[in-house]
Amino acid sequence: MADYDPMLLERASLVKMLALDVDGILTDGRLYFDSQGNEMKAFHTRDGLGLKALQKFGIELALITGRSSPMVAARAEQLGIRHVYQGRDDKLEAYLDLIGKTGLEHEHVCYAGDDWIDLPVLIRVGLAITVPDAEEHVRRRVHWVTRRGGGHGAVREICDLILTAQGHDQVLLDGYLSS
Repeated sequence: MADYDPMLLERASLVKMLALDVDGILTDGRLYFDSQGNEMKAFHTRDGLGLKALQKFGIELALITGRSSPMVAARAEQLGIRHVYQGRDDKLEAYLDLIGKTGLEHEHVCYAGDDWIDLPVLIRVGLAITVPDAEEHVRRRVHWVTRRGGGHGAVREICDLILTAQGHDQVLLDGYLSS
C-alpha cells in the first residue's frame, strides 16, 4: 500500500462499481480488420482475472463504449458483466442511466476512460482513472494514471488498486498460495 497516495486509496476504498471505456482502456485502442472486413479486438487475460476478483467482493462492473462490437458483448458475457452500453456517443447519458439503475452515488463509482468523449463521466465519478497514452486533457483531469497501457494490463492495475484499498488483495493472495 506504500506505493499508493493515501487520498487515492481513500477514493478507491469507496468504490462499489468499476465502469470502463473499451477501446483504449480494455483494449489497446487500435482497430483490427481481417480481409473480409470483420473487426477483431484483443483483450488481456490478466484484466479478466482482476475483474473476476472484484466481482468476488461484490464490486459491480460496467462497460460504456462509443462503438458497437459483437466481441465486446462476447467478452462481457464471458466475464459476467451485466451492464453493457455500446454505441454510446453520449457516455454521460449512459452513465446517468447506469447510476439510476444501480442506485449508486457518484463517489462509489470508478470510471476509466482515455479520450475527450469520456470527460463528462470522468469529472463526475469518485475515482477517475486513465492510461499513460490518453489525451492530455484527460490525463490532467483524473485522479490516477496507470503505468500500463490499455489492453496491456491497465485494467488489472485498476482492479489491484481497488482490491488493495478495500483490504481484499491479501485475502486473494492467501487463497492462491494455500491452493
